[in-house]
Amino acid sequence: MRLIRTLVPSSEVSAVRSVLDEHDIDYVIFEEDSEGSEAMVVEFPLPAQGVETVLDDLRETTSVEDTYTVVASVESVFSEHDDELEERFITGSEEDDSIATEEIRATALDLTPSPVTYYAMTLLSVLVATAGLLLDSPAIVVGSMVIAPLVGSSLTASVGTVLLDREMMVEGFRTQLFGLLLAVAGATVFSLGLKSAAFLPPALDVTTTQQISQRISPGLLSVTVGLCAGAAGAFGLATGVSVTLVGVMVAAALIPAAAAVGVGIAWGVPAVALGAFVLLVLNVVSIHVSGVTVLWYLGYRPAGWPGDGRSASDETGTRELLADGAPSMSRERLLPVAVVAVVLIAVVALCGAVVAAHVGFEQSVNQAVGETLEEPGYEELELVVVRSQFDGQPLVSVVDEQQVTVVVTREADQRYPDLHSRLEARIEAQTGRDVRVVVQFVERQTTDQRGVTYPNDDKIYGSGPAIAPRAQHVSLHG
Repeated sequence: MRLIRTLVPSSEVSAVRSVLDEHDIDYVIFEEDSEGSEAMVVEFPLPAQGVETVLDDLRETTSVEDTYTVVASVESVFSEHDDELEERFITGSEEDDSIATEEIRATALDLTPSPVTYYAMTLLSVLVATAGLLLDSPAIVVGSMVIAPLVGSSLTASVGTVLLDREMMVEGFRTQLFGLLLAVAGATVFSLGLKSAAFLPPALDVTTTQQISQRISPGLLSVTVGLCAGAAGAFGLATGVSVTLVGVMVAAALIPAAAAVGVGIAWGVPAVALGAFVLLVLNVVSIHVSGVTVLWYLGYRPAGWPGDGRSASDETGTRELLADGAPSMSRERLLPVAVVAVVLIAVVALCGAVVAAHVGFEQSVNQAVGETLEEPGYEELELVVVRSQFDGQPLVSVVDEQQVTVVVTREADQRYPDLHSRLEARIEAQTGRDVRVVVQFVERQTTDQRGVTYPNDDKIYGSGPAIAPRAQHVSLHG
C-alpha cells in the first residue's frame, strides 16, 4: 500500500474531492500555511498499482503535478473503502502490478549506492570472481555475484532511456562504464600479482580452466543470460518486487566476464581476453535492451509522449503544452536516446558479426567431430565435450590457427593414435580454416552383467558403464 500526500491550492480542493470520490477513496484534508499561502494538504491511501491511475486523473483536473507530492510506503491501511480498492486494483478488472512512474524512477536511483561503496563493492566482487575462475570454483564465482552492485546502474540507465531522462540515463551508463573498467583493471592487476608471486604456475593454461573456458566463447546461450537478467530486473523494478536476487543475475552476466578479460590480459592470451570482452559487451547491451523493452511493454512512457496526456518537462521542471494542446517533445530530449540507439545498434552489429562467425564455426566443428566418431573403428568412443577457441573472426584474428579440444572416453586397453589427425582433416575441410586439434582421452572400465569387484575397492559395481575411480587417465595428442 502507498500513502499519497499532496499540496493543492484551496481553489482546487473541490476538484480533488470529485476525483477521489469518483474512485471511492478515503481521504483527509487539512490546512497548510507554512508559507502563508492558501493551500490544503490532501492525504489518502492507495494500493501501489492504483497510484499511477489516480495521480493521472488528478493531473488532468488540478495542478497537483506542479506542487508538493509525496508517495510513501505503508504497512497496512484500515479505512471504509480499502477492501474495494484492493479488489479493484490488485485482483479486479483494473489489476496491474506496475507501480507509478515517479516511484519507479526513485527506486531505480536508490538501487545505486554512493560512489565509494559502489566502486569498492565492484572491485571486491571482481577480485573474488578472479580467484574463483583461477581456482575453477563455481561456488566462489557465485559468491562474487552476490556482492556486486551492478544492478542499480543497469536499471538506472534503462529507466532513464524509457523516460527520456537525460541526466538519469547518462548517470547510469557512466557509473556502469567506470565500474566495469575498474573491474577489468582490478582483475588484471590481481592476476598479474598472483602470476608474478608464483602463487600460480606461470605456465598455467587458463583456456583449460572450465570456469574460464565457459566465458571466452560467446554464443546465443551466453547472451540469453544478459537478456533474461535485464528483463527480470525491469519486471522486478516495475512491480515493486525486490530486485536483490535479480541483482545476482545481472552480476552473473557481467562480473565473471570482466574477471576473465583481466585473466586473459595478465596471461597474455588474446583469445581469452577478446572472447570474454565480446561476451561482456554483448551482455551489457542485452541487459539494457531487454530492460527498456520490458518497461516500454509495461506502459512506461516519457512525460509528453504522444498519447500520454501529459506535457513535457522543461529545464525548470514546469510542464508546457503546445498551442493545440499536444505535448512537446523537444529535440534536446530525444537526442540522447537517439545517440544511445545508434551506439547500441553499432555495438550489436559489430559484436553480432563476431559471435555469428564463431557460432557458425562451432556448429561446423561439432558436426565434423560427430561424423568422425561415427566412422568404423571409433564406435566405442563416447564424446564428452568439444571446445573451440575464440579468435575474433571475421573482424580480427588474434591467432594463426584455432585450437579445438575434443574430450572423449575410451576403454582402458584401447588406443587411437590417429584420431587427432582424422579430426583435424575433417574439421579443416568442413570449416575451411586452419585448426590445431587436441584430443583428451578419459579412460573408463565397464563391468559385465554379473558385476565385478575392482581390486583394492570394496564397492561392487553393477552392470552398465562406470568411470573407475582409480583408473582415470588423460592422454594428449596434437
